[in-house]
Amino acid sequence: MFFFPQSPSKIMYKRILDHLTTAVLLFDRDLRLTYINTAGEIILADSARHLVGHDAWQLFKPSNPSLLANLQQCLSMAEPLVDHSTILNRMGQNVTINLSATPLSEDEEVQEVLVELQQIDNHLRISKDEQLLTQQNTARLLVRGLAHEIKNPLGGLRGAAQLLDLELQSPELKEYTQIIIAESDRLQGLMDKMLGPNKLPDKKSINIHEVLERVRSVVQAESVGNLSIECDYDPSIPDIHADKDQLIQALLNITRNAVQATEGKGHIILKSRIHRHTTIGRKRHKLAIKCDIIDDGPGITPEMMKQIFYPMITGRADGTGLGLSIAQALINQHNGLIECNSEAGYTVFSVFLPLGTGNE
Repeated sequence: MFFFPQSPSKIMYKRILDHLTTAVLLFDRDLRLTYINTAGEIILADSARHLVGHDAWQLFKPSNPSLLANLQQCLSMAEPLVDHSTILNRMGQNVTINLSATPLSEDEEVQEVLVELQQIDNHLRISKDEQLLTQQNTARLLVRGLAHEIKNPLGGLRGAAQLLDLELQSPELKEYTQIIIAESDRLQGLMDKMLGPNKLPDKKSINIHEVLERVRSVVQAESVGNLSIECDYDPSIPDIHADKDQLIQALLNITRNAVQATEGKGHIILKSRIHRHTTIGRKRHKLAIKCDIIDDGPGITPEMMKQIFYPMITGRADGTGLGLSIAQALINQHNGLIECNSEAGYTVFSVFLPLGTGNE
């Protein structure tokens, strides 16, 4: 097994390698893994303790035989090679990577092969997240400005209707003023929702599973159909510093959407996991909580997918289009982000919440 001698300079080199976002793997001349850094553990979804000692055939051939052939060619020809946009299957999920293999020679004979793997679909996700945040912030500013402009004359309209109601004697005419007052109140409530969260989060140490269990119990109580809710929690997740009520509201909005998508008779999974080296916006976090809300509904169309987090956008005739927008705003206040992936029969909303500070 490969290891760094415990001199100060070697310890520093190991720390540098473990903090790289590029996966670094070292194979001996028999293509047996002797070293892997932290980024490599993330891409291969396993620990160095389990991976070191396995040969490249065990690591790569089941998912990508050509990747193994490239390593063998690098070893036999003693020449570096690069393979762009190759697919690696990781625990049933395909990831797109760039591979670079470099032979390391000693006495003109290749002794080791240094392999670098860079997950490029992760970079595409980061770019997409940044674009999403920019678009949402722009839309939120426009909506907030519009809501403020509407609220001012709305207050005057309601006040005038109240004064008119006091002057009228006829019950039939009073009915009209009551309608004006009631509709003004309804629009006032809608404007308040469009303005989003009106207070900063009151953050305390909480367990994310208390939040998920509250959401599960509320949704289960509201359901009158044959709804099935499954919980898949990671009990090792530490407490998070957050506003419990705001997280419940955000996750409840998403889960209610899932219930509506399945028409109250589908299957929903609430899942929690630790996510390592997660980039949210422009900040990189060593650890983050990832909460998935998964449903087996009909899915979201690609056209709707581009705008589901915008205010007033909904695929239902009776919807307000504010639930997901509010959820995203609440999660953003916790420096987190909501992502969505969907296809027919499988839709997942992923809520990322950082643990600790960014740029770790």
